[in-house]
Amino acid sequence: MLNTYSYPEFPYRQSPEQKNGVVRRHPVVVIGAGPIGLTAALDLSARGLPVVVLDDNNTVSVGSRAVCYAKRPLEIWNRLGVARPMVERGVSWKVGKVFFRDQLAYSFDLLPEPQHRMPAMINLQQYYLEEELVAACTRRANVDLRWKHKLLNLTQDNDCARLTVETRDGVFHMEADWVVACDGANSDTRRMVGAEFTGQFFQDRFLIADVVMKAAFPTERWFWFDPPFHPNQSVLLHKQADSVWRIDFQLGWDADPEEEKKPEKVIPRIQAMLGDKAEFELEWVSVYQFACRRIKEFRAGRVLFAGDAAHQVSPFGARGANTGVQDIDNLAWKLALVHSGAAPIELLDTYHEERAFAADDNLKNSTRSTDFITPKSRSSRRYRDAVLELAETEVFARPLVNSGRLSTPTPYLESSLNTPDASAFAGQMKPGTHCADAPMNRKGQSGWLLEQLGEGFTILTVGEPPRHQTIRVGGVAARLLRVGVDIDDSEGVITTRYDLQPGTTYLIRPDQHVAARWRSFDADKIAAALRHSLGMSIETALEPACA
Repeated sequence: MLNTYSYPEFPYRQSPEQKNGVVRRHPVVVIGAGPIGLTAALDLSARGLPVVVLDDNNTVSVGSRAVCYAKRPLEIWNRLGVARPMVERGVSWKVGKVFFRDQLAYSFDLLPEPQHRMPAMINLQQYYLEEELVAACTRRANVDLRWKHKLLNLTQDNDCARLTVETRDGVFHMEADWVVACDGANSDTRRMVGAEFTGQFFQDRFLIADVVMKAAFPTERWFWFDPPFHPNQSVLLHKQADSVWRIDFQLGWDADPEEEKKPEKVIPRIQAMLGDKAEFELEWVSVYQFACRRIKEFRAGRVLFAGDAAHQVSPFGARGANTGVQDIDNLAWKLALVHSGAAPIELLDTYHEERAFAADDNLKNSTRSTDFITPKSRSSRRYRDAVLELAETEVFARPLVNSGRLSTPTPYLESSLNTPDASAFAGQMKPGTHCADAPMNRKGQSGWLLEQLGEGFTILTVGEPPRHQTIRVGGVAARLLRVGVDIDDSEGVITTRYDLQPGTTYLIRPDQHVAARWRSFDADKIAAALRHSLGMSIETALEPACA
């Protein structure tokens, strides 16, 4: 039990298969009830798939763990109906400051432009986040949360995966059309299918100290290089809910993890930072070593990996949980369409294509951050210190400062699902990019664009098309959303962000990424792009229908 939080205990129930001894086939089984597994259950169930979630524990994560959640995952959770309580409880922020020794080197703003529904970042302890996700899953009739269910073995063939599960009542068997492995960095599922990590461990250790205190620090991210209170190392400070502050102290590779977690070692570090008269309570302490690595393939037959089970990054930049949520955002719609027969199984291969590309982008940025924060050679240290000194006065040096480049979505600009532009567009909404939010009005009520896009394919067009059409490819329909007819861009933000002109048309995927765009509405081109987004070749795809 923490000073500010009491852990819930979720009820164990015997599974129906175990009661009657009959092996049942389930459409999807999710392994792991952390933030990524619970998000997977919510997203898949929202798309009509019954989901079973297995977890060998029966509570939320111990300690605050993941703290920072970025705008894009918040938008995804908002689509799933769980973002509002997270934002209300969390600490919203967008300004970060970097200090070198005792001087401010520079500050940055993560969301310099206004008119977005979600904040740039919130800080919220992972246990609160998981509580919200568990509650939302419990409200879904097609989500079956099974606590204290441990996966012992997994085998598979072309038809299904077969799972051996252990509970307090013994061992039983179940089957799944698909398994989504969200069981973390030490994934048993990954071991069972022989999917190994490649990458590197970094030879450095950091201490996490969650501290309850009333402090005058602003609601910002503060990062110190070589501060007087912790010389030759780095320190990171974040505010969380309940007046809990997260402090990360770099320790060095030679530090003894067990020794450094003792209060008699931790408290003097905090006092050196805050002053001898500071009043605080130690809430939670952990020591971690970090890695930058991923598995070779995110899909292993009927098993799909997401989150830390698929990739690991250093904690600097808040890329872990944020990236995992975006994995699910990419996977859920594809899995639902494949399972329903509306898309070929090859569509699932684009999950690896797009999210492995994003993982590599995150690994690159995470590795660069770690190298800057923890230089391993004298020349690297000299370079870093020179950059920090110059950043105080020279604008050109500030982009070189790397205290953890904070999580931003990776656009799938080279995705095989994109239809390339045939006309010139301004702005950032290229095919493969996630849609930017913007304020709008519908029937006199103010709202937000992303909330109008829904969870299927959407055709966003300006004005009336030649005919009021719904483009269909087999069982998949793209819904029409007309700017100036269905929604009003009263503030002009949609027009600016999407470079809209009369007739401009976007095809938007179910994960709210741009699939294609044109300067005029052309039903044949839209149908072809829709086929392409479903992973179908034009030769083998079903014929489009217009209604």
